[in-house]
This record gives sequence, structure tokens and C-alpha cells, in this order.
Amino acid sequence: MKGYTGDTIRNVALLGHGGCGKTTFLEAALLATGVINRLGKVEDGNTVSDYDKMEIEKGYSISLSIVPVEYNKTKINFVDTPGFFDFVGEVDSAMRAVDAAMILVDASSGIQVGTEKAWNSCKKYNMPKMFVISKTDKENVDVAATIDELKAKFGTSVVTLDDKDALTEAIAETDEELMEKYFGGEEFTDEEFSKGLMNGIASGDIVPVLTCSSTKGEGVKEILDAAIKYVPKAGDHAAYKTVDGEEIACDANGKPVGFVFKTIADPFLGKINLVKVISGKLSNGLELYNSRAEKAEKIASIFYMRGKNQGECPAAVAGDIVAIAKLQYAQTGDTLSEKASAVELPKVDFPEPSLFLAVEPKTKGEDEKVGTGLNKLMEEDPSFRLERNVETKQTLLGGQGEIQLNIITSKLKDKFGVEVVTVPQKIAYRETIKGSSDVQGKHKKQSGGSGQYGDVHIRFSPAATEFEFSEELFGGSIPKNYVPAVEKGLLECMNKGPLAGCKVVNVKAVLYDGSYHDVDSNEMAFKIAASLAFKKGIVEAKPCLLEPVMKLEIVVPDEYMGDVMGDMNKRRGKILGMEPQIGGGQKLMAEAPQAELFDYAIVLRSMTQARGSFTMAFERYEEVPAHLAEKIIAAHKEEEEA
Repeated sequence: MKGYTGDTIRNVALLGHGGCGKTTFLEAALLATGVINRLGKVEDGNTVSDYDKMEIEKGYSISLSIVPVEYNKTKINFVDTPGFFDFVGEVDSAMRAVDAAMILVDASSGIQVGTEKAWNSCKKYNMPKMFVISKTDKENVDVAATIDELKAKFGTSVVTLDDKDALTEAIAETDEELMEKYFGGEEFTDEEFSKGLMNGIASGDIVPVLTCSSTKGEGVKEILDAAIKYVPKAGDHAAYKTVDGEEIACDANGKPVGFVFKTIADPFLGKINLVKVISGKLSNGLELYNSRAEKAEKIASIFYMRGKNQGECPAAVAGDIVAIAKLQYAQTGDTLSEKASAVELPKVDFPEPSLFLAVEPKTKGEDEKVGTGLNKLMEEDPSFRLERNVETKQTLLGGQGEIQLNIITSKLKDKFGVEVVTVPQKIAYRETIKGSSDVQGKHKKQSGGSGQYGDVHIRFSPAATEFEFSEELFGGSIPKNYVPAVEKGLLECMNKGPLAGCKVVNVKAVLYDGSYHDVDSNEMAFKIAASLAFKKGIVEAKPCLLEPVMKLEIVVPDEYMGDVMGDMNKRRGKILGMEPQIGGGQKLMAEAPQAELFDYAIVLRSMTQARGSFTMAFERYEEVPAHLAEKIIAAHKEEEEA
């Protein structure tokens, strides 16, 4: 793969619903261009694109892969992306490396949820796109009906390249002068037509529809021709904006800049970083600066990848996609540039996790191995999250859904030899008081020699802040030097309340009286006296249990609104309002207790056929209803007694 420039490179993401034929199309393209001599099959586990052991086992794509196709003196860097929604992070990574997308649609299935999600991804990244109707060789398919379905769903911008009338009208709508000419009944010149079509596709105002049968090889070369003709040249990419607002032109003669859009943890080669060359030229021996890590990175091994196969790469110019092995610090989202003119591009915009599972090692004592393994896997897939809840002392694994999290735990076992099991997720309940109390805490111990003596009188009441402490001592009832010990004793008790052993919050304590002994009083005695007062005082001040309440923003198509609202009510939730969304659907603003939301990602996906999405964030704590609080307190007591 030598001699390609920004003018002879095209970068294209393949998007679409799982099973729509992306991987098989790439096999057909490689067969048509003489790279392979027989068509691999996903079900046989012998395709170029799906080479990961787990992808072969599962029969579907898990990670993006790069498959360059050389055709008519042009290199088309296809980036094959997974169709399952759990792996949307891979799509987000891919979109940072390409200049256009092809959305594949199974002719026998028509528009599926993944088709809509692919369209929305293109809108999110303002990406030129074209539809490819695949599997046209299947029995009883109606390609014309599928095209009509695409037009009905996505608008008049969707056109076939052989429909001159529709193309002419679409081209006219992209330019005012052409619009006047069109309404004036004048024909476009060939140059105007060609230029208008190119501009319309680049702006997203025109979305061509192509067709193919990958298994028969029909339409494959036509799609490659369309990619060369209509996908913007890699070297023509608009200037990239840095996080500081600086612009970097995609110029082969510029200063070298590379963006790491994907990291692969290869069991034999170690870490491989996939890099989009933003500017200048990358080659072996070049030393660049990693602006995030603030470290120098030396390029020791640069190559092209086609699936798992590697090809020689003496140098890569602006617009190309390459793989670099043995970078010491680089992670997905990093920018590599010259230290003297260091720049940083925005990170990959991964979605927030919507499903969390609590996990623990299957074998005791392997916590460190689990943590190390998961952190390594996070380098490869930064879209999942590892959290340690300090209050519940649980390890939480967060991602987009069950499939992604199951893949992560499977890889953990496969690559690092350590297994985890999922356990019920605990809730960080809190305890507080609704009333006031006035109590004495007295600690008196005599066991030969000097004893211990501490005596405090403390008033407890609700507070606006987590903990308020003050003293109103008079007449030297307690020496001032023991007051910090009283406060410390109370603070230590705040970590474990009397109801369910939860953290206590919003308590005010006023130390107003007490007594001491000249010989037997010390700091420890007053700490213990304070803890006795706390335990008695909280119980007498009407303690109650609090639960975390989450704020949700749920985006739902109109037809599922009733189901989603009804389900939220069943979860003790409240709908606070709704906003119509551009392009249809509603955004619901809601609140619900965290205890009712652990399975929400799974249920919402099921209720809306995966068309609904949501974000969730902690809002506040609220009192647990009495009947539920009783169960939680009883369960805690059983646990304590066990």
C-alpha cells in the first residue's frame, strides 16, 4: 500500500443494524479486487473483518476494524462497525476517523432500529452518507419498496443515482442559482450537475441509494466507484478544531499531528493504536508529544491493518489511517503532535453508561487481578466504566447493555484468567433525624490505677448541612481541650446509623454541659461518651431512612409514550415535564428512586424496541416510604445477626 495521498484516499464507515451485511460486503469488495480468492462467511468465522476470537465465537462484530480496499488507484479505508447497540462506542470512535458513511440496509428486512440509529449517528457528526441496500439476491425482496420506505422515513434527500428527475430536483435545492435555473425550466450543464451532486452529498442534502448482492458480487464495484466519486477526498477534510479553538488544516506538508481513535489489546503484539493522520506525515523514528500524558512518544512500528493482517507502511500522510504499535502512553482520544507546537483535539464523545452491574471476584483474594484486567480492557473499550462505591463497597461495571458487559466479563476470563460474578447491587441509603433530642452520654470505667471518665450532655436536631457541631459550655463543666474529642467521637459515629447501618446526614449537635475528672478524664473517654450520646440521641430524635432519587431524561418516539409513562409510575417515579424533539418523539423529564432503576436500561430497550434512550444523574435524597423502610431495616438486622 504505497504512494497514496490525500487525493487518492477515501475514509468510509460502514454502519447499520446487526446482520445487515457490512462484514460480508467487505469480503465481496476484497474478492472483487483480488485480495482474497474466496468469500468468507460470518457464520464460519473466516472473514477478514471479524477476526477477534470472541467475534468468531459469537458470530457478530464487537469492535470496529479497518479494511482498506485498493481500487482504481484509490485506497478506500473502510471502517467496519458493530451493529449491536451496546457497541455504539465503537461507532463513535469510527466516526472520528472517516469522511463519510455507508448505511447498509437488508433488502429483506427494510428499515430496522439500527438503520435509524446509524442515520442519527451521521446527523450527530454531520457526516455525508449513502444507503446501500444489501442482500438483494434473497427471495421475495422488493428493492423498490425498500427505497420508498427509506424516502418516506428519511425524506426527499434520499435518491437513486439513476433517477435523473429526482436528482435534478435535489441538486436544485442545494444552491439558490441552480434553484432559479431549475424553476426557469433551464437544464443544468454536466459540470453544474456533477458539482451540485458532489456538494449535495458532502453537505448531507443528498443521500444516494445503491444496491448490491455481496454473495453474488453484484453491484460491489459500482459501490466502490461511488465511494471514489462521491465520498470527499481525505485531503479535502475541513480544518480540524482543537480544544482551544485553534484550526489544523489537513495538509500533507503541515506539522505532524495524529489522533488516536481506537486502541486494540493484541495478545501477541501488545497494544496497538489506530491513528488518523490529521496533518503532516507520520513515519518510523518520529518522536511526537502526547498532550494528555505530557510525555514523548516515539513511533517505532507503524503499519497498515486489514482486519488482523498487517501491511508495510513507510510513511502515512494527512488523511490516512494507520496502526502504531508499542506507544508507551497513548490511549483512545489522545492527540500526538510536535512538542514545540503541541495541540489537543477533542476526545471521542462516548455515551454515558446506562446499565450498571455489581461484580466481585469468583475466587476470594483476586480483587487486584480483576481491577488490573478491567483497566486493561478499558484501554480497548473506553465506553465502559469501572467504579468503586465507597459507601456500599461494591465494584460497579457500567456500559450500554447486557451484551457489552457480558463480553467484558468474558474477555476478563479469556485474556486475564480471572472470573467475576454479578451480585445484587446495593443502594447507598442514608439516615437522618426528623425530630430533636437532649441526651447524656457518660463513660465511666475503673479497673485499678487510673480509670476513664467522660460525661457529655448534647442536643441533637436536624441541620441543613451534613453535620453541624457547636458548644455552649459554661463554668468549666468540661475543659475546652476535650471538645475536639467530643466532635471527633460524633463524626466517627456518623458513618453508621442505628436503623440500617447507613451513613448519617443532616444532624446538628450542640455540646452544652457535662463533667470531668481531674485524673481519669482523657480524650478517649470523651470520644466514647460522645458516641454513647450519639447512639441514644439519634434514636430519640425520630430517625428515618433516606434513599437516592435520580433525575432522568428519556427520549422516546411518540408511539411508546404511554407505555414509558405507565412504567415510570410503577417505579414510584414522577413525570416532571416533556419537550417535543426535532425529528419526532418526546423528551420526558422524570425523577425516580434509584432502587427502582437498576434494570431500566433493559426494560426501556424492550418497551421501545431499542428506540428509546435515557440519561440519569443523582438528584437528591428523599425519605423512604415507611413500609419499604421496615423491610430494609429488617434485612439489615438479619444480616447483622447472620
